[in-house]
Amino acid sequence: MSDTLSIIRPDDWHLHLRDGPALRAVVGDSAKQFARAVIMPNLKPPVTTVALALAYRDRITTALSEAGVAPGAFTPLMTLYLTDNTSADEIDRAHESGAVVAVKLYPAGATTNSDAGVSDLLGCCGAVIERMQRVGMPLLIHGEVADPAVDVFDREAVFIERVMKPLRKAYPELRVVFEHLTTKDGVEYVRDAQGPVAATITAQHLLYNRNAIFQGGVRPHWYCLPILKREVHRQALVEAATGDSPRFFLGTDSAPHARGLKENACGCAGCYTALHAMELYTTAFDRAGRLDRLEAFASLRGPDFYRLPRNTTRVTLRREAYGIPHEVPYGDDTLVPLAAGESLGWRLA
Repeated sequence: MSDTLSIIRPDDWHLHLRDGPALRAVVGDSAKQFARAVIMPNLKPPVTTVALALAYRDRITTALSEAGVAPGAFTPLMTLYLTDNTSADEIDRAHESGAVVAVKLYPAGATTNSDAGVSDLLGCCGAVIERMQRVGMPLLIHGEVADPAVDVFDREAVFIERVMKPLRKAYPELRVVFEHLTTKDGVEYVRDAQGPVAATITAQHLLYNRNAIFQGGVRPHWYCLPILKREVHRQALVEAATGDSPRFFLGTDSAPHARGLKENACGCAGCYTALHAMELYTTAFDRAGRLDRLEAFASLRGPDFYRLPRNTTRVTLRREAYGIPHEVPYGDDTLVPLAAGESLGWRLA
């Protein structure tokens, strides 16, 4: 059994960096292990135009410099927040910018800062989707319905029937990423769907089932959306991530929230994993006995789907104890990483 693992430098195809002091606090954690990251646009106000995306990229670049990250060592890949009022011309501007790589769909009310999201995808956004299909720009989908009549654990499966299947039928060549997949239903859909479809998978959904949220009491730092699911779904995700299909790749969905915003009567959804993302993923693949498949999942499939070159540098992970800190600085507050206080068996060199 090898004590070291060397892989092509990975990328994070789904990342929340926030803004202001929060951005400055967390951006270095992603830059130390990933070469690129797809940056989510759900700020307040949301990043709805190319001009806003470029301004946000400039703030990220400044924060990287302040964190001591060498120029060019980490590239933020920008996205637009899709709304009922997004224009097809904005898609052309995004495509021509070279900086905006995708558009993100948040069903209105589905997750953090999604109030400005889409109310009726096919009804309101047909012209935009058609333009995206034409220029080859991916649509990144938060795949849950926001219908209060649908159980929170069933929202992904219902989304597939209500939204994904009609969307794919109407726009069969649209490039779609089903973000942070969480269910066996989702795995089977992505695996078997016709056309250019892929999915990202988080470390928490590979490592934990929904019992983790309630082990010894309610544990808010395991609460995210989409929520952790039953064990049968976790196992399906592990099989997908460690298998041979090129449609499944790494996306942390790392989502920082100040400790006080998580540990209160209405705690925010989101797990902070950027600090130790590769240690978490390596642990998941090691437990599955498939370390040989980590490089494909973390470093190869994502660039191939996004039609970007694979990275040429490498990172090394060592089989040694890594104690996850109980908290880390977060501007004037603190931030609790996923599984704080626990120990993992791998460390990024």
